[in-house]
Amino acid sequence: MKPVVSIIMGSTSDMPVMEKAAEILNSLRIPFEINALSAHRTPAEVEKFSKEAAGRGIKVIIAAAGMAAHLPGVIASMTSVPVIGVPIKASLEGLDALLAIVQMPPGIPVATVGINAAQNAGILAAQIVAQSDGEVMKELIKYKESLKKKIVQANEELKAVKYEYKTN
Repeated sequence: MKPVVSIIMGSTSDMPVMEKAAEILNSLRIPFEINALSAHRTPAEVEKFSKEAAGRGIKVIIAAAGMAAHLPGVIASMTSVPVIGVPIKASLEGLDALLAIVQMPPGIPVATVGINAAQNAGILAAQIVAQSDGEVMKELIKYKESLKKKIVQANEELKAVKYEYKTN
């Protein structure tokens, strides 16, 4: 099994957030890899990874970073593979990371999800992969249907909630 999505984080301290992306990819049966790379501490390794990703069959990169949050943009500057940035709430409530990732210069796009929103990064990566993989599309459709079922069930449960002036 070869990975088609790569989850990259600046350090393993980001794993509690990024495991949500891994869980989504795993549930949708999408092969992925997880690595720690630092734009500041291991720049040569980041460059090697970025330049080789497409040739290894990686279709999407999910890159997390907190504080200065350079990792997603640095990776995006060196690959044609789509990069999804996950801002990590490490300081300033994560706003510094969000702005660093979303405010990329022209020509270096990084799709950006909300602060600590690795689950959405996993779903977005799956949607990208699904464009060329019918099996992933089927899994993604099932997943989206399960989200609808949760809301339908929630509304059924809310019917049992009683208040004097509640009308439904």
